Amino acid sequence: MKTIKGSVTAPEGFLASGIKSGIKKKGLDLCLIYSSVPAHAAAVFTKNTVKAAPVLLSAGNLKDGWAQAIIANSGNANCLNGKNGMKWAVRMADAVSANAWIDAQDVLVASTGIIGKPLPVEKIEAAAPALVKGLSKAGELTAAKAIMTTDLVPKRMAVAVKIGGKTVKIGGIAKGSGMISPNMATLLCFITTDADIDVKALKSSLKDSVEDSLNMVTVDGDMSTNDTVFIMANGLAANAKIKSGSTGYKVFCSALKYVVVYLAKEIARDGEGASKFIEVQVKGAKSKADAKKMAMEITNSSLVKTAIAGEDPNTGRIASSAGASGVKIDESKLDIYLNGIKIVSGGNANFGLRPKAQKSLKKKKVVITVNLKSGKYSATAWTCDLTEGYIKINARYN
Repeated sequence: MKTIKGSVTAPEGFLASGIKSGIKKKGLDLCLIYSSVPAHAAAVFTKNTVKAAPVLLSAGNLKDGWAQAIIANSGNANCLNGKNGMKWAVRMADAVSANAWIDAQDVLVASTGIIGKPLPVEKIEAAAPALVKGLSKAGELTAAKAIMTTDLVPKRMAVAVKIGGKTVKIGGIAKGSGMISPNMATLLCFITTDADIDVKALKSSLKDSVEDSLNMVTVDGDMSTNDTVFIMANGLAANAKIKSGSTGYKVFCSALKYVVVYLAKEIARDGEGASKFIEVQVKGAKSKADAKKMAMEITNSSLVKTAIAGEDPNTGRIASSAGASGVKIDESKLDIYLNGIKIVSGGNANFGLRPKAQKSLKKKKVVITVNLKSGKYSATAWTCDLTEGYIKINARYN
């Protein structure tokens, strides 16, 4: 597997564009990703019981397992808009259908931004001809920028792997900076691949990759109404069809997970107001579920995150969060590391290592490792520190 350029347009047959439609006061705000042929498609959506209209529409459009385009806007979530919300989401799909000459049922729709504001869908309809006309291989960067809200940088990745003697490419873009919590977040992630893959295998590979990546990232513990991950596979790599359980399936899953984990890390790294990227590793757990539960408890701890922001090697906050997870701990076996420095050994805190640990926290990346030494399972989660910058951003978000 190798990293390549192009993100969502790296796979054969995919084009993208991003333009300014006027939804936001400034900047790009409308994105389109298009496949030259109909593609197998799958999605993972927010588990929030309040769901935005685009989520509901796209879930319906995906029932047949096919799609050919994704349209997404930033600056407005199109949520809490009653029946109008669904009408506006449908009009977004229709605008792509009319200009790209594809079935509206094959258009997936996503929105991100402020919840509860009426969507100025007429601006999207007016911009649709230019959006379609602007489709190109180079358009992947503007597409990535067009879905950004409080993000500071676009998030993009693509890889190429050999499957059955054929080169298969997978690319993705994502947005997310705040309102990030397990079961995804104010997060959009769009993935394309030219792999020929059975739709059932595509669905399971996406679900598994999200479970160990986007569902293991948190910024502030708040779940959104619009979280969406789409994947389209158009088969133009002409590889032997990938089916669940095959060798090709394992290779594909590994490459897909690599792409989505990278994007998940970029989301945590770009957390609102963040100054440090934090990786939490839990090792030696009795089950995978225990390891994940504890990793997420630590990453969601405001006390841990503020301690890292203040460059304070506070072992008590880490140990307390680990214990608060509900996972049984044999304290006499508990080891905790900060950037590789063993600050707790067998349940005993080494206060003498505090100066060394404190110095290590000046780094932009902080790794917290908790070893329970009670089993063989592990999990990794990602977050960022919690600073005054987060409060300032969210106090004026309107």
